[in-house]
Amino acid sequence: MRSARSRTRPLAVLLAAALAVPLAAALTGAPPAAAHAGTAPAGPEPYLVGRGVSDVTGEIAEVGMMGYSSFEQKATGLHQRQRSRAFVVVDRATGGRVAYVNADLGMIFDAVRQAVVAKLKQRYGGLYDERNVLLSATHTHAGPGGFSHHLAYNLAILGFQEKTFGAVVDGIVESIAEAHDDLRPGTITLGRGELTDASVNRSRTAFERNPERDRAAFPGAIDPAMTVLRLRQGGADVGAISWFATHNTSLTNANTLVSGDNKGYAAYRWEHDHAGVRYLDDEPGFVAAFPNTNAGDMSPNLNLRPGSGPTEDEFANTRIIGERQFARAKEIYDGAAIPVTGGVDARLRFVDMENVAVDGRYTPDGKPGRTCTAMVGASTIAGSTEDGPAIPGFREGMTGPIGSLLASLDVRPSASLLACQAPKANLVPTGMITAPVPVTPRILPLQIMRIGRLHLVAGPAEFTIVAGLRVRRTVAEELGVPLEDVLLQGYANAYSQYVTTPEEYRLQQYEGGSTLYGPHTLPAYQQEFAKLAAAMRDGAPVDPGQAPPDLSERQFTLQTGVVLDSAPPSTSFGQVLAQPAASYRRGERVEAEFVTGHPKNDLHRNGTFLEVQRLADGRWERHLDDGDWATRFRWTRLNPLAGTSKATVTWDIGPDTPAGTYRVVHFGDRRNLLGRITPFTGVSRSFTVS
Repeated sequence: MRSARSRTRPLAVLLAAALAVPLAAALTGAPPAAAHAGTAPAGPEPYLVGRGVSDVTGEIAEVGMMGYSSFEQKATGLHQRQRSRAFVVVDRATGGRVAYVNADLGMIFDAVRQAVVAKLKQRYGGLYDERNVLLSATHTHAGPGGFSHHLAYNLAILGFQEKTFGAVVDGIVESIAEAHDDLRPGTITLGRGELTDASVNRSRTAFERNPERDRAAFPGAIDPAMTVLRLRQGGADVGAISWFATHNTSLTNANTLVSGDNKGYAAYRWEHDHAGVRYLDDEPGFVAAFPNTNAGDMSPNLNLRPGSGPTEDEFANTRIIGERQFARAKEIYDGAAIPVTGGVDARLRFVDMENVAVDGRYTPDGKPGRTCTAMVGASTIAGSTEDGPAIPGFREGMTGPIGSLLASLDVRPSASLLACQAPKANLVPTGMITAPVPVTPRILPLQIMRIGRLHLVAGPAEFTIVAGLRVRRTVAEELGVPLEDVLLQGYANAYSQYVTTPEEYRLQQYEGGSTLYGPHTLPAYQQEFAKLAAAMRDGAPVDPGQAPPDLSERQFTLQTGVVLDSAPPSTSFGQVLAQPAASYRRGERVEAEFVTGHPKNDLHRNGTFLEVQRLADGRWERHLDDGDWATRFRWTRLNPLAGTSKATVTWDIGPDTPAGTYRVVHFGDRRNLLGRITPFTGVSRSFTVS
């Protein structure tokens, strides 16, 4: 692809543990003219199709990781790079277009959406905006954090991390730009199937509280549905989007290497191993995205313990669960025979989720209700024990008042707020805390995107499978389309934790305690998405409403930066501290250590910190890099005061590795006291593989 150069814990600890476990009118005519945007009759190739991919890997050392809210989980290196995968589809008959993105991130935060849209507007004018750009995340818990503008999601990372934020935003924009430049006449077909051995319901007791009609839709208490789009340019396959609901948490909070987790592996398996993509090559290649849907209660840990299932090795589980997704998606892709035809369209509206009056048509008891000021429940801090450990003293299902446990916070919700959120046991009323920055979001983007017959309902949260089913039913009925043609696209455009059904909410498991806006959160979503669906059906414009404020100027960080890099005595940067052995056999592990600088000095985005090189015809050629599954790059601080560190590169030699002569190369960067950053290269001795 394109290459470019404690009970008395402080508020921060409690909030982080509680919260992070885990403007345009509607299109009514053709968009502004741009390259490849000419109209044409539908014909045999009714769309222009483009695909793109870029690197969104942020800081990989001495930065908190996003998802498990563990202050102890700080990145120490890289297993696989995180990537943004983008697709642009243009209706050749009308010029209507949409851009769809799926990125190897824990979440898409509102801060990211705002910055991406701003950069797209600078580059393309009004061609891409809030309405027709959908940003989604795979929900990996193995990436660096600190790219939100809301306090809750930066706390365990010790604040906002500017370099990581920049990497995420720039990588997403680059992937969309690549897809835009790649637009060619093409077709889209759709395939459907089921995958039953890559997920398990981690909140079965809450699921069982739902009515029989809802439970009957999921006989195994999982959502096995896999929906695949096959994208072609002329007669060439260029991309796939494979939606399937499972948490991207095969790697536990004991892991400190950055990774795309199981969905990242699935994409790599298809693109790299099957389609021959080499990400550092300056040429287009097949792009395979593996987005999530309503995965709020779907875990990949099949034994319902962190890092357990189908094996007791978290890296093996990552590969196996990813392999199962790839294999089934490829099978469905090869048989995809449902032609995708029809318009390309989108609607978006910003909704104040703390102040929605809900009509009785959307509530289980038929009575009107309303959403509440955001509040995190005590059961949130108990954690989802199937995917991450709890804090002692808390358990799922905690309801009612929890006494003076958090009285020292001096954040006292009103009786009306407690009643609105009942039976939730208040831990922190996050909607009441707005300084130094708001803790959780209040105004959220709700979006529906149409690509022919397929409708994506973009929800800025983690929806349980029954919550997702109800939203899909509501939208399908409003649009007058089959239920299977509506998908709940979770983790999209912003992040506001969980959405459960009112019945699940009453049990106050982890997911219910994390449903911020009270028991009527889901009915509010159903109502607001119904309005968007009706506007799309009728071809009517939508008032986007008031967008959330830009909080970029209110960010802070407690994370120290790089001051100085030094080489240990009698060494130099790039020097090999531990050489590989002279020879290896397939199945063995190669290891080399180098004197290095801090990886924060240069993220090497769209590049690499390492290469495994093979000698071919007298020249050293790149065989693997730091984006490959078989390599790992680990950074270790040797002496914090002196600023010394080492890099350890490992390579697990695969069974299909060609026999030959190899070496390991490390690309690093050092910083002096004046802030000057200088690149260097380290090269190991050669060794043979047989």
